[in-house]
Amino acid sequence: MSLIIGGSTWLIANCAFDKTPTVPILLFEGLIAVGVIACFWVLPKIKDKIFQRFFIVAIAVLIFELFTAPMWHNHRMGVWAYIYRDVSWILTLGWTALILSVVVITDKLLAEWKEWKRFFVYLGVLTIAVCFLEALVVNIGIRSYSPEVLDSLSGIYVFKVPIEALYYTPVFMGLVISFYKYWCFLIDDPILIPVKRRKWLRALFITALGIFLFEVMIEPMVSNEKLPQWSFIFHDISILLTGLWIIVIGLTAILVSRFFIQFSTTQKFIVALIISTAIALPIEYWLMINGYRVYGESAIHNFSGFMIPILDVPIEIAFAIPCYLALIIAFIRYWEIVFDNRL
Repeated sequence: MSLIIGGSTWLIANCAFDKTPTVPILLFEGLIAVGVIACFWVLPKIKDKIFQRFFIVAIAVLIFELFTAPMWHNHRMGVWAYIYRDVSWILTLGWTALILSVVVITDKLLAEWKEWKRFFVYLGVLTIAVCFLEALVVNIGIRSYSPEVLDSLSGIYVFKVPIEALYYTPVFMGLVISFYKYWCFLIDDPILIPVKRRKWLRALFITALGIFLFEVMIEPMVSNEKLPQWSFIFHDISILLTGLWIIVIGLTAILVSRFFIQFSTTQKFIVALIISTAIALPIEYWLMINGYRVYGESAIHNFSGFMIPILDVPIEIAFAIPCYLALIIAFIRYWEIVFDNRL
């Protein structure tokens, strides 16, 4: 009974924000609707299986939005606009349509370019577009930032958007596009060069890069404390914890390649997600209770109060870890395939 009451209290408290839309916000939502319709009208003329592609991008965007929900708020979009706290399905569809459109059109116009070159074109175009749209949602009263995010900023703003958006946006887009591109190898089924031996040093570098970029971006949500001062390489990002997550992902890769080599790509991805989460969750729990990982007030406020049995960890942690790993693993595998096949 106490869990039900606690969950109800959390639900009421976390949904108690202004959802009344203004005219500019309604017009913005209408603009998103037009953009999504245009996406499904135009893109099928350029690329096949657009519904599948749209779904994959939407999954990646939603994973990212759910994972980083404590960092920013989306208010006044209407009671119909939300799927979890202030995470809006309308914004999810809008970002999805924008990302997919840029990627598909770029691939069409620059078909002769190498995959990695086109990837940086995606990031360049989307960074400009997303920063413009971020300014729009901030200025019409939808978007605001958590106190932890505001405290971590330099204080430099352009049209009320922090200059740090020039970093956050490419990281967000890079992870989402990598996730989409990785699963496109299944949709399109291209001829890929079979690799007999994994290049572990290269995989280590890609993994370290992905983890470091993501850790810097979510720094306002959780801080690393009580670690040796020499281990910090940027703010509170510790090479010790980064190395720990590299070991978790590396161990997972070894286990999958050794015992699940005959599985399909989808099955291996799911197995990797299960194994890495099973390893990472107890580690995160130990780091939390010993004060090495300290979650900010906004993240704690986002917790429902429901705990994982035995571990006594907020259930949101068990959800966040596979979300994080899904994006990182797809990022690693995408770039490995690109390099192995010289795409």
